Amino acid sequence: MMNKAFLKQAQQLQAKLAKAQEELGKETVEGSAGGGAVKVVVNGHQKICSIKISPEAVDPNDVGMLEDLVLAALNEGLDKSRELAASRLGSITGVNIPGLF
Repeated sequence: MMNKAFLKQAQQLQAKLAKAQEELGKETVEGSAGGGAVKVVVNGHQKICSIKISPEAVDPNDVGMLEDLVLAALNEGLDKSRELAASRLGSITGVNIPGLF
């Protein structure tokens, strides 16, 4: 049988997690590639907010290079976003399970 203190503690934890999830949507990280030629901003919900490509990175004769730079910047941004989420949510729960957040 659950006691009232345990139930209250669980509700408080749930409220903290919900608030942290909401705040993650407002936080952003940046991934870049090619020395900053391609920059990607990602929020804490792993949503792409923006992509900036410098004109020097656009070579119509080498589209493959630009594609690789965009891919690298996206992956870096998403990795940083996942790390941010794991850090924020792990600090609340006291649990940090790789790949969970």
